[in-house]
Amino acid sequence: MVNSSMRSYAKKLPFVLIVMMLATEGQTARAQFEPLPRRDNASMMNLVRPVTEKISGSVVQVYSGDRPVALGTIVAEDGFILTKRSELSGDPIRVRLSDGQLLPARVAAVRRSNDLAMLRIEGDLALKPAKFAGEIPPVASFVVSVGRKSNPIGLGVIGAKPRRISHQGRLGVLLQDDRTGRAMVRGVFPDSGAEAAGLKKGDLIVAINGRKERSRLGVIETLRGMFPGESVRLTITRNDEAEDSTTMDVDASIRDLNVMRESESDARVNGPRNVRLSGFDQVMQHDTVLDPDECGGPLMDIKGNVIGINIARAGRVVSYALPASLILPEMVSMLSEARSASR
Repeated sequence: MVNSSMRSYAKKLPFVLIVMMLATEGQTARAQFEPLPRRDNASMMNLVRPVTEKISGSVVQVYSGDRPVALGTIVAEDGFILTKRSELSGDPIRVRLSDGQLLPARVAAVRRSNDLAMLRIEGDLALKPAKFAGEIPPVASFVVSVGRKSNPIGLGVIGAKPRRISHQGRLGVLLQDDRTGRAMVRGVFPDSGAEAAGLKKGDLIVAINGRKERSRLGVIETLRGMFPGESVRLTITRNDEAEDSTTMDVDASIRDLNVMRESESDARVNGPRNVRLSGFDQVMQHDTVLDPDECGGPLMDIKGNVIGINIARAGRVVSYALPASLILPEMVSMLSEARSASR
């Protein structure tokens, strides 16, 4: 049992440290020199479960096509759910509620700048929205990521002060002016969206998403506004060996520059990540190891406050979350837009 002096001392300690003390009480002196278990082991997850149960029923699994692609956070009783936009690459879009119901959903509003989508599900449902807190925990604070059944899916630590992450979206081509100033492909990066789309040296990019582009600088400026994970339709003119030109449309994906640059070994070390890893106005960085389809769900502090939404698995031990201070105004704006459109 814990004696009275330990209880008095424990009142001054953070919740997670108290839990670790209780979990290790009674071990032998020899065991004190053994490596500690992973902090996200089953025992620790069970110990923080009371924290995550505070938002029971507020988390859903989002499906795009026939596969789960993200989590979603319920933000309004009348069927609105926030999730990660760039993972919604196929129809139909559906959500599975905490009670197991699988329901059709539609995209009601988007915010490209922070990779957010507002989904809407219809029906006479008694949904429980998550309530966001505005405070950002200091560096070294513990945070808990939450799954569909309000179960803890990861325990991490805030590793850096909130900051902007500039987007690194690239098509993956080197361009030069042709003799008329149009954008001609001079080279194609390996493992890029341009390579996957079949672009070749000498191709002229004459339109993007149906809009004519008459200069190299115009093409660069348009592509610069594209985020990783987005798809773009390129109209290209290609000269074959017989010097006859062919105009065609191809679809290409915008990919993260850092991912394109990494080696095969780097990719294995980093593990699976989201297609969009950059381009956020402000993020909290924590070291929870999440699967890509576990982003979009809430991030909580150890007091049970919902402090943000996980938005990207960016590296081996790097996950990003949008803080509540950013989420709240975006959410209010998106709800207003979505409700006005449905009237």
